[in-house]
Amino acid sequence: MDLPTATDPQFTHIRIVLGIVLGLSLTTLLKGMAKFVQHPGRDRIYGVHLGWALSMFILIVHFWWWEFGLVRVHPWTFTSYAFLILYVVVLFLLCTLLFPDDLADYSGWRDYFQSRRPWFFGIMAALYVIDFIDTLIKGKPYYHHFGIEYPIRNAVLVVLCLVAMRVRSEVFHRAFVAFAIIYEVSWIYRLYDYLP
Repeated sequence: MDLPTATDPQFTHIRIVLGIVLGLSLTTLLKGMAKFVQHPGRDRIYGVHLGWALSMFILIVHFWWWEFGLVRVHPWTFTSYAFLILYVVVLFLLCTLLFPDDLADYSGWRDYFQSRRPWFFGIMAALYVIDFIDTLIKGKPYYHHFGIEYPIRNAVLVVLCLVAMRVRSEVFHRAFVAFAIIYEVSWIYRLYDYLP
């Protein structure tokens, strides 16, 4: 049986559905961040919140780039498809949690983020579990090509998210978001751009 190509109707259909949800996620992030420029004095910026918005932007751009590799998935199963849809829906939920329609019930971005913290990090922990299962569904060779770093990475991020759900410490949250951004950029570089 021939491998699918970028013009395979099933693959094209899946890419379109994923692209729509990812596009909505990016739109939510960009519109939310544009508010800081449009109304700079309305609500004080909260660095941790803005850091997670940047982190989500990087995750979404990474996921969208990774979609190129889906052409190698063959045959497609509904389970693989469902997990991909679940993955992008969770990304969208995280983006909508970062930027609500209004802040009327909160005293600012810090108050909002801290009040939604358990939801945000609970869903983010679920994202890393979904990512792990999704990777396993694609087969053992695909899973093993990431090496031992991949399961350790996901386990550490899940644990940090679970801690972040309970801890209000500014120091912890600043360190966590900085670590998440730096590590994700490093992971992307080592997966796609590094030439040994």
